[in-house]
Amino acid sequence: MTDINRRSALALGLAATAATPLLISADPAVAKEYGPNDGKELAPGVRIVELGTFKSDIPAYKSINLVDIVFQPGAVVPETMMDNDMLCYITAGEFTIKKPDREFKVKEGEMYACAKGQTDMATNTSTVVGIHTIGILVPA
Repeated sequence: MTDINRRSALALGLAATAATPLLISADPAVAKEYGPNDGKELAPGVRIVELGTFKSDIPAYKSINLVDIVFQPGAVVPETMMDNDMLCYITAGEFTIKKPDREFKVKEGEMYACAKGQTDMATNTSTVVGIHTIGILVPA
């Protein structure tokens, strides 16, 4: 092992200090609060808020559209055919998801996927405003 002089030790110490925040675990995603008229109505008590479109590094997809679907307590999105593959992350609330072959529950901090051409139905079963943050995968 080679000797380390003061300059090298100082440089290593500064680098370690700068990297420390990167080593601390990140906080979970926090749901944004929306007003009653934010976004566009999809169904009674359900609104979609567009967050942006991002370039995809996944070869099968050219971009990813990010949206929040905001559900009032008890609100339902009726059975809908998926136009694209999607990843759904629950940032608030609890939901019952109904697919053609099964029904399951998801809660805050959990996620599920939807496949293009399949149907999906979501119901906010919690007493709070529920939010699905969805990455819509747009084919290349």
